[in-house]
Amino acid sequence: MVTPFPLSPSSPFPSPTKFLRSFSSITVTKASPLQFLHCKRLLSVSVTSSFQNPDSDSPPLPPKVQTFWQWLRDEGVVSSKTPARPAVVLEGLGLVAQRDLSRNEVVLEVPKRLWINPDAVAASEIGTVCSELKPWVSVALFLIREKLKNDSPWRYYLDILPEYTNSTIYWSEEELAELQGTQLLSTTLSVKEYVRNEFQKVEEEIISPNKQLFTSPITLDEFFWAFGILRSRAFSRLRGQNLVLIPLVDLINHSPSITTEDHAWEIKGAASLFSWDSLFSLRTPVSVKAGEQVMIQYDINKSNADLALDYGFIEPKDDRNGYTLTLEISESDPFFGDKLDIAEANGLGETAYFDFVFDRPLPPSMLQYLRLVALGGTDSFLLESIFRNSIWGHLDLPVSHANEELICRVVRDACKSALSGYHTTIEEDEKLKGANLDPRLEIAVGIREGEKKVLLQIDEIFKGRESELDELEYYQERRLKDLGLCGEQGEIIFWEPSK
Repeated sequence: MVTPFPLSPSSPFPSPTKFLRSFSSITVTKASPLQFLHCKRLLSVSVTSSFQNPDSDSPPLPPKVQTFWQWLRDEGVVSSKTPARPAVVLEGLGLVAQRDLSRNEVVLEVPKRLWINPDAVAASEIGTVCSELKPWVSVALFLIREKLKNDSPWRYYLDILPEYTNSTIYWSEEELAELQGTQLLSTTLSVKEYVRNEFQKVEEEIISPNKQLFTSPITLDEFFWAFGILRSRAFSRLRGQNLVLIPLVDLINHSPSITTEDHAWEIKGAASLFSWDSLFSLRTPVSVKAGEQVMIQYDINKSNADLALDYGFIEPKDDRNGYTLTLEISESDPFFGDKLDIAEANGLGETAYFDFVFDRPLPPSMLQYLRLVALGGTDSFLLESIFRNSIWGHLDLPVSHANEELICRVVRDACKSALSGYHTTIEEDEKLKGANLDPRLEIAVGIREGEKKVLLQIDEIFKGRESELDELEYYQERRLKDLGLCGEQGEIIFWEPSK
């Protein structure tokens, strides 16, 4: 696998938990460098000796990986002194330390000429026709086209890439059925539909009109393959790089025990004996003993749903369990315009998304937005223009008994409705977790159990608020106190004129 990169608006892939919000852009979370290899000569690599894993008890490397390593040696990227090498590990392939490595020590350095990214596409034969495409789409076409060419400069790298992962985008209908009721299922189906639409568009606008460039047919399955490779293996933390695949570095695996994401650097250095270039510098975030895997943290902030969609694994940690609650101001609300103005003035909109994480506080601004949406009746005076600059501060605290009761009921009803959509209980999932499950079923069980835990916790929070409704202090009481007309116990203080 490869180093992940953070989801951001400029990223080329759809963010799992946010995908349904917009199809206009895609976000990638992890990345390795996708760039054009400026290699003018035809590839001719021969393995002169069998490459052995550092641990003599571990399985030998597949021939294609040995050939890949030899190619990197011929390119001057690695040598016998390189601190880490490919090895067969529990995850499949990984990078294993050849000697003890201290924290922040350089493990690998890969020159920019070997990266695969939009610049590589621009420098290739299809660069002109792909110039207006989304970056990830252009790189996906480039990857597929290079994979179909026997003389591709990246032949030996492409040969070691997996045909699929356990990402939910590759699951069968039967496997997806195990995600019934989960947000991950709806997100996965939306992502798959998005990719299909992008393929249809690029096939009509780019592939079919340019058959002299795309001499071999490109299928939807191949497009999904490229999408999955980019989603799981691309880096985006390098300077000016939103999407880049980097051969060899993307073999590095994820460790949940690593709590820092400081591992990727772009530096200037010697690309060969007589030239300098930008280098991708991989450094180990923790100290590593010889024979151990060099690993990184893909993304501290990703939920298990994100990890399952992007990489095809989850972590057995409660703080990776999440659920996104969607709230909106109804267009039929008589105060729709006023409420929308207030929401937008405070960084929200007609629809707002709040990401819950297990055992963490309520998302910021959620209660204010809920109270705003529920405002009505005698509370609607707060929507008047004289309160426009102060209303968000008022909404930070309970407005009225009726308003607070309504938001509790709405949230609890939403949780109960969501919980009724799963076909198993938490107890049934717990029993399954003890069995020797297929990796994909294990992911499904973990996802649906995690979502249910979060929903139950949200319900419990608002159940607790319901039980305290009679004890809360509301706007009118606070206002009377500010005016000195209400005592500390809530009693009304009557003013008597002096005689």
